[in-house]
Amino acid sequence: MRKLYFLIPGTGDKFACGGLWAELKTIELAKKVCNTEVVTYRKREKDKLFLDDLLETKQQDDCVFVISWGFDALRLSVKLKRFRLNVIYHAHTTGYGFSLPTSIPIITVSRNSMGYWGSKSPNSLIYYLPNQISDDFYNYQQPRNIDILVLARKSSTYLIKKLIPELQQRFKVVIINSYVDNLPRLFNQAKIYIYDSAEYWAQRGISEGFGLQPLEALACGCQVFSSVNGGLADYLDPGFNCYKIAAHSCLFDIQRITAVIDKWQYLNISEGFFSEYRKQNIINKMQSILEEINIFFDNNQDDAISISEINYARLKQLYFKNRFKKIIKTYLANL
Repeated sequence: MRKLYFLIPGTGDKFACGGLWAELKTIELAKKVCNTEVVTYRKREKDKLFLDDLLETKQQDDCVFVISWGFDALRLSVKLKRFRLNVIYHAHTTGYGFSLPTSIPIITVSRNSMGYWGSKSPNSLIYYLPNQISDDFYNYQQPRNIDILVLARKSSTYLIKKLIPELQQRFKVVIINSYVDNLPRLFNQAKIYIYDSAEYWAQRGISEGFGLQPLEALACGCQVFSSVNGGLADYLDPGFNCYKIAAHSCLFDIQRITAVIDKWQYLNISEGFFSEYRKQNIINKMQSILEEINIFFDNNQDDAISISEINYARLKQLYFKNRFKKIIKTYLANL
């Protein structure tokens, strides 16, 4: 198994976000499978390898570079391919608009992202490896003193400016605006968790890559009202394990939320539902995926003749070919 170098811009400060924390979790799991190291490429950090320094050495021989930061993925892939290095793209969010050569396997964190790349890059190796939810996220089966919990970051204008002020007149609403040390405990204090990220991601022109917090809230027994954009659609099922927020009108949202609180009970989902996202399953999947990718790299794929891409020119060619066949078929039928 080749050594993995996970490329991240930095490990904190302006780079801190959910995507970074998810990638760092994946790195820790990868260490259970093969030799793995973190490499930064924007900010030099103590006790971390720096990409430009690494590329000047021979330490990158017979290894794999894992890129994930969407804004930098294309630039990094071109740079690494100039050195004829093995590269994997670990895809979180989608919609950045770039394409990748088929010599770069793609590992997606959601089925939503897998579908995107299945259309965008149909001749690439593509895999699904979900993000992990910690075993700390479970239902404590205890009384709850918060009616509604909202984490402000990524919340829509509608949620913050209209719905929440209305709900605050009737219920105990807690809005979190900062880092939470113990999120499992907080979820276990709340009856309802509300998450609405559709507007946030639409403004940025990219997708919700996975959306860990609604899944973590479900695992803690919260009733969840959420948008279902992007990767959230992987596991949220309105009417069965959640409620769709921002549905038609503020009044309708309030009526449904009130009904849930009036008759509130723990959300009861079997642990089997969450096993897909737990540590051991992800390690097992990662082992299988990396074994197959290593076989792919063994075959010197950069030197092979690739399958024709489904690009604009090819689609036009296929269109005219099919039109010609129909014309000939119609002509022969009229003879």
